[in-house]
Amino acid sequence: MEEPPAKRACTDHQTAQLKAYKGTPLELKCVNTIRALAADMVQKANSGHPGAPMGCAPMAHLLWSSAASGGTGRNHSAKNPNWWNRDRFVLSNGHACALQYVMLHLSGYEDCSMDQLKAFRQVGSSTPGHPENFCTDGVEVCTGPLGQGISNAVGMAIAAKHLGATYNTTDFPNIINSRTYVICGDGCLQEGISGEACSLAGHLGLGDLIVLYDDNHITIDGDTDLAFTEDVKMRYESYGWQVLVVDDVANGLDDLRAAIDEGKKCTDKPTLIKIRTEIGFGSPSKQGSASSHGAPLGVPEIEATKGRLYGCDPSQDFLVDEDVAAYFKEQADAGDQALAAWDADFAKYKEAHPDKANELERRFNGEIPEGAFDDLPTFVFGKDKANATRKFSEACINAVAKKMPELMGGSADLTGSNCCQIKGAGDFQKDTPEGSTLRFGVREHAMAAICNGMFAYGGLRPFCATFLQFAGYALGAMRCSALSKFGVIYIMTHDSIGLGEDGPTHQPVEMLESLRSMPNMCVVRAADANEMAAAYQIAINNVHTPTVICCTRGTVAPLEHSSRDKAMKGAYAVIEEEGEGAPDLVMIATGSEVWRCVDAVKALQSNHSIRTRVVSMPCQELFLEQSEEYRRSVLPGNVPTMSVEASAEHGWHRFSHAQIGVARFGMSGPLEQLFQKYGFGAENIASKGKELVDFYKNLGGNVPDLNCRPTFVNFQA
Repeated sequence: MEEPPAKRACTDHQTAQLKAYKGTPLELKCVNTIRALAADMVQKANSGHPGAPMGCAPMAHLLWSSAASGGTGRNHSAKNPNWWNRDRFVLSNGHACALQYVMLHLSGYEDCSMDQLKAFRQVGSSTPGHPENFCTDGVEVCTGPLGQGISNAVGMAIAAKHLGATYNTTDFPNIINSRTYVICGDGCLQEGISGEACSLAGHLGLGDLIVLYDDNHITIDGDTDLAFTEDVKMRYESYGWQVLVVDDVANGLDDLRAAIDEGKKCTDKPTLIKIRTEIGFGSPSKQGSASSHGAPLGVPEIEATKGRLYGCDPSQDFLVDEDVAAYFKEQADAGDQALAAWDADFAKYKEAHPDKANELERRFNGEIPEGAFDDLPTFVFGKDKANATRKFSEACINAVAKKMPELMGGSADLTGSNCCQIKGAGDFQKDTPEGSTLRFGVREHAMAAICNGMFAYGGLRPFCATFLQFAGYALGAMRCSALSKFGVIYIMTHDSIGLGEDGPTHQPVEMLESLRSMPNMCVVRAADANEMAAAYQIAINNVHTPTVICCTRGTVAPLEHSSRDKAMKGAYAVIEEEGEGAPDLVMIATGSEVWRCVDAVKALQSNHSIRTRVVSMPCQELFLEQSEEYRRSVLPGNVPTMSVEASAEHGWHRFSHAQIGVARFGMSGPLEQLFQKYGFGAENIASKGKELVDFYKNLGGNVPDLNCRPTFVNFQA
């Protein structure tokens, strides 16, 4: 029989810490082990943020401890990280991710093995420098841009409340009843997005949202007194939150336990627990200092730190003693038991309510219901009425929503202008959580981040809407949608100078190219009703890619040869050239400029005998995914080609030899006058088309082939 390991002698500092601690020696040892592991990870990587994990370790200990062990009893399981009813955890101050990876390791998550802790911040590891949901099981969302995580958490709490109201029954009231827990820092609460989201959370009374605020008084530049002296408690109380204060977690956890319990009891308000901590706790020369925030402590400092922390061995790195490992194994077992109990309940629920259960399974599996697109409208040329594409968008979202109740969202106080109201969908409010229309208020940035949280929760396809120009307010969260592979649907109306009299403050010029340049972002600018139907089919199918559906304010003329099926390929010839052989000119356009090009063709053909093809390109990204053969059949490349879009010219050079675009800000005035002034009238389009053809004729007909150039793949897989 093996001898038990010999007890290590405590240093005087360790003995003093234990003596002052109001809790069990094992509890203190667990907390200190978390601190030491986080510091070791950052030191080995020679990069990262040790201070916040060391200060927040007591919070993490309670969040990953069962109720029987005096913790929160947060439901989660490494056996099924995607358990629908798990209690979500968001580390909003994502730079502190060493803390989350340590806790996932101690809880048995494979992506955070000890080898992965040692590979922190290295290429190809599952412990990247900020949390990435697609990289690490147990991480819900990408955090790092401060304020995003706490805003995502608001979306998760909305999703849980709505799904619970929709699918829980009197005999099974807890099928969906998860809580959302957050750790955030001073930086998160300084970012404006968190104020937007938390204001809405208070209004909605999201009682299952509990935020642990790491009030350590330190930012990168120094003490928060430099720039952040407001009364956070009063601000959040004014938002409608319950705010509790814990002055010390270094010397015991009873006050924090009591505060979390109080937060769990409060069902009509979200709870913020303001917890006074010291960054870099235990470090003899860096505790409480900005110097512990964003750099390794250094080997001598880590050894000295471990010499001060009860249960740690200054001579060893990445140490988890058996008693600590056994404690967290017990906590993980409690989570597994909670999962097993829920699985058993769901099996009974499925017997009693098969339709509800099957629908929940479909929704959480991200499956699109059969026939989801059957009711999308088809425009009949010569019969149906011309309209703005935002009105076609309204018809499409309502057609799809009949079979996809998971569509949930709303507008940033522009519902009528964005035309995004789903008929019959009540408002999601504090007393009507079954409603699926969200009133985001004038909070574009939070709106997008909340949708990310709803998507991350599962079971929903969130959408949100505003004017395209105000995507600029939301861009940080929209980028997180793309990075996180969240298929959020963005409905952006008033998509050009064609919005008219509101003028240049509202008229987007650079926004389309900004969005198109973003990896994993699909931008669709439909020219008519048929293309709008394609836009919605594209967006719904893009489960792992966010889609921006751009819509006009003004009416677009009907297109005789538009096609939903062809639009699904990103671009197609909406007007073919007359006669045999290659065309003399190709014009590419999007949205409200397509019909203007169609009008210009008449003049080009009748007045100049220029055989012209008009290509509608609702989606550049989809077109580039098509085969080379298809792309060449639409855009030959060696024929004079001109792009026409009431937006920036940037990005069109790969498709066209010349561009009609917008190279300055817009103006206030009636839309048709603006289109004429900026060169989008049929007369100017025809004139510039002829100029382009003549230009290459004068060069002997030598037209550079836009398709004839190398394409490099530079990323080393």
